[in-house]
Amino acid sequence: VQLVESGGGLVQPGGSLRLSCAASGFTFSRSVMSWYRQPPGKQRELVATITSAGGRTDYAESVKGRFTISRDNAKNTVYLQMNSLKPEDTAVYYCYVNYNRAYWGQGTQVTVSS
Repeated sequence: VQLVESGGGLVQPGGSLRLSCAASGFTFSRSVMSWYRQPPGKQRELVATITSAGGRTDYAESVKGRFTISRDNAKNTVYLQMNSLKPEDTAVYYCYVNYNRAYWGQGTQVTVSS
């Protein structure tokens, strides 16, 4: 199993970023996928989850209405569109799947600062 995140960077408050996670080594189209984040000095937290066919999504209260999780099963990729970014969204963002056990990507840094 391999999860490779991309798309992080430095953005001003109010800006947008789209994260991507390219997955391989497992049956992506049958797997629930999630994004987590770990702010500096804090614990890792769940941001968003999407079911295997994309029919259901769930979000942390702190990102509802601003972030959108989606997936393309033909490309084995899950996305996180982040709009109206705030300084408190600064974190390392991780892609996650539980496929017999937990797998994490290497993470991508998102920094929201003026």
